[in-house]
Amino acid sequence: MSHYQAPRWLRGSHAQTIWPALLIRQTAPAYRRELWHTPDGGQIAVDRIDGQPGQPLVVLFHGLEGSSRSHYAIALMHEVARRGWHGAVPHFRGCGGVENRQPRAYHAGDAAEIAWICHRLAAENTQLFAAGVSLGGNMLLRYLGEQPDSALPLAAAAVSAPLDLAAASTRLDRGLGRVLYTRMFMNTLKPKSLRQLHYHPRLFDANAVRRARTFGEFDNLVTAPLHGYRDVHDYWARASSKPLLRRIMRPTLVLNAMNDPFLPPHALPGPHEVSPAVTLEQPAEGGHVGFVSGPFPGTLAWLPQRLLAFFESHLRR
Repeated sequence: MSHYQAPRWLRGSHAQTIWPALLIRQTAPAYRRELWHTPDGGQIAVDRIDGQPGQPLVVLFHGLEGSSRSHYAIALMHEVARRGWHGAVPHFRGCGGVENRQPRAYHAGDAAEIAWICHRLAAENTQLFAAGVSLGGNMLLRYLGEQPDSALPLAAAAVSAPLDLAAASTRLDRGLGRVLYTRMFMNTLKPKSLRQLHYHPRLFDANAVRRARTFGEFDNLVTAPLHGYRDVHDYWARASSKPLLRRIMRPTLVLNAMNDPFLPPHALPGPHEVSPAVTLEQPAEGGHVGFVSGPFPGTLAWLPQRLLAFFESHLRR
């Protein structure tokens, strides 16, 4: 399948945002919801697509504050259903409308959560493929790199993953990125975190969280201490997936647009920084999980087709 090229009407500044993709109207597939109890006593929602017997299963790990209703999830699961495959979109802690009552949340380095979900899904279908978008893509790559010999997916793909979290912070905590994107994420991250104080009153400083305006501030107050990191800098360094790309042994597609507003191009890996199992695709345009194609207003067909073509090439015959 050919590499992504933005349509002429989208080239330039608009291709550097996620907004064109968000404006494309889609109807969500008929998901079947399951509620799973986590090993630590929590609960997550998993939205399922039932395919034909004997067909593979595609699991999608969503991005920061995403869900099975995110534009990329809807597009991918429609393509999964069209092929008669099985699909699953697990929600991270506190996402998908399920309250998070545990003294933790979800974070970029949470390979253990990815491993647990993959183990449960692989127990029902050994032809498992995994895709991760943005933050979920970084989590998936961490899992693949931390468990290179035992990772369960036959193949995997990470789309628009913030491979270098410190570098990503330079885009999201300053200038236009802070105005357009960080504010949007904080509008849901902060209220969710503050609700956790009903169950764990001393978890963090509520007033400081209310004042937080950047990912650096929020991660330092909430994400890092809740998940065993010394501070925000320790979190960004240890949770980034880029250093583990050399260790990955499962066939893995790592797709990042050069004009992604969440990650500067100098932070993208080169061929010498990844293992032979990793395929790098770095088109000039595509924005952040955009990859809109076709005449205005465009479609989101290119990305699902690219991912499933990659997975299909690694099916067990």
